[in-house]
Amino acid sequence: MAEKATTARPYARAAFEFAHQHGQLPRFSAMLAAAAAVVSDTRVVRLIGHPEVREDDLVALITAAAGEAADEHGRNFLRTVAHNDRLALLPEIASQFEVLRAEVENVVDVELVAAMQVEPAQQDRLQQALKRRLGRDVRMHTRIDPTLIGGAVVRAGDLVIDGSLKGRLERLSSAMAV
Repeated sequence: MAEKATTARPYARAAFEFAHQHGQLPRFSAMLAAAAAVVSDTRVVRLIGHPEVREDDLVALITAAAGEAADEHGRNFLRTVAHNDRLALLPEIASQFEVLRAEVENVVDVELVAAMQVEPAQQDRLQQALKRRLGRDVRMHTRIDPTLIGGAVVRAGDLVIDGSLKGRLERLSSAMAV
C-alpha cells in the first residue's frame, strides 16, 4: 500500500499543480474520480496490462467515461499515466489529488458512520462543532452501518471519534480481559 502511495504521489502532485495554476481543480477532480471508477471496475482491471489491449484504447475508454471533464489537458495526463503503466494507480492518484485540493481549499472531509439515519439538525451541529475544532470547513459524508448497534463513528483524517455502542463494548471487553 505504501508503495502505491509513493508511486502515485508525483502524478497526483503534477495533476494538482497544473489544475490549481489553471483554475481547473473541479474539472480535474471530476476527471480523476471518473477515471478511478473506471479502472476499479473488475472488467477493466483485467484489460490493464493485457498484451493485446492498446494503451490508447484504455485511455479512450477512460476519457469517454469522464465525459467533458476530460479536456485536452486531462487526456494528456491520462495518456502519460497510461504510457508509464500506471493506470491501475488512478484511484490512489485521485485520492491524493483530493487531499491536496482539500488543503488548498481549507476543507476537511469527514466521514460520519452511524447505526441509523442521523437527523439533519444533528449533522449540522456536528459539522459546526468539527469546524470549530479543526479550524476548517467540513465536508460531511454519511453512511449507515447497523453493525455499530448504536451511536456513531466520526473520521476526519487521523482523527477518529468512536461513539458507537459496538466500540464501547469492544473497549469494555478489552478492559475486562486484562
